[in-house]
Amino acid sequence: MIKLVIPKGSLEEQTLSLLKDADLAVRRSSDREYNARIDDERISQVAVLRPQEIGKYVEEGLFDLGITGLDWIEETGAQVEVLADLPYSKTGEGRNLRIVLAVQRGSGIGKPEDIPPGTRVATEYPNITARYFEKLGVQVKVIASAGATEAKVPNIVDAIVEITETGTTLREHGLEMIGDVLETSTKLIANRESYADPDKRKLMEEIRTLLLAALEARGKVLLKLNIGAEEKQSVLDLLPAMRSPTVSPLADGGFAVETVVEKSKVNELIPRLKDAGATAILEIPLGKLVP
Repeated sequence: MIKLVIPKGSLEEQTLSLLKDADLAVRRSSDREYNARIDDERISQVAVLRPQEIGKYVEEGLFDLGITGLDWIEETGAQVEVLADLPYSKTGEGRNLRIVLAVQRGSGIGKPEDIPPGTRVATEYPNITARYFEKLGVQVKVIASAGATEAKVPNIVDAIVEITETGTTLREHGLEMIGDVLETSTKLIANRESYADPDKRKLMEEIRTLLLAALEARGKVLLKLNIGAEEKQSVLDLLPAMRSPTVSPLADGGFAVETVVEKSKVNELIPRLKDAGATAILEIPLGKLVP
């Protein structure tokens, strides 16, 4: 059995949703409870902790498996095995976050190399920031920030290194982004010693398969339909090319077709399939999809 730790805070809601979709629903007495459980014999313990801490806890073997952001793995220097990229963020799926360098709009600084030596830079990522400026060859004073970093310009600091999804909050505070420091995404990570154990590795890979299958199924449906021999090619030409459809012969000389399509395209696709001669069209939600 393995011990799992998942992030509290901005990634919490989406992580819980993914685990539920993977039939690994997290159960706890309240949303403030740090100790939880998953009714699955592979998982002996579940904890909900700050993502900043998860990498190191997994490295030290307090947990076998964890979910956290690449940003905190890099910031803490956690030595862990990255098992999978989980493409979701606090607002949903499929979007990575960026850690960026931003300055006050109108400052005259247009690129990172223009940052004057001695500039005060506030950030929640002091280690990532220090490495970034060291690589640039620019000496700055890195100021650790515990939050509301964008509000510290210009009265406290001259620039910030901050995480963003769209940049909207930074722009609302009169800041402009002048450089990308790191692109980050959610990761499934493992303790290296645990992952070297064949029994634990098998359990971890089973859980990884379930998580990735749940993510792959999001936004997709299964379409089933029947077509006659004469309509076969015209109907198949309408189907998206994301996966080859399964075509099976029917006793009457026609064919049964099954294919996976994007849910967003179904409303336009079904009338076209019907016009092309498809019958018995059935749309089925997907829970998991293993590529």
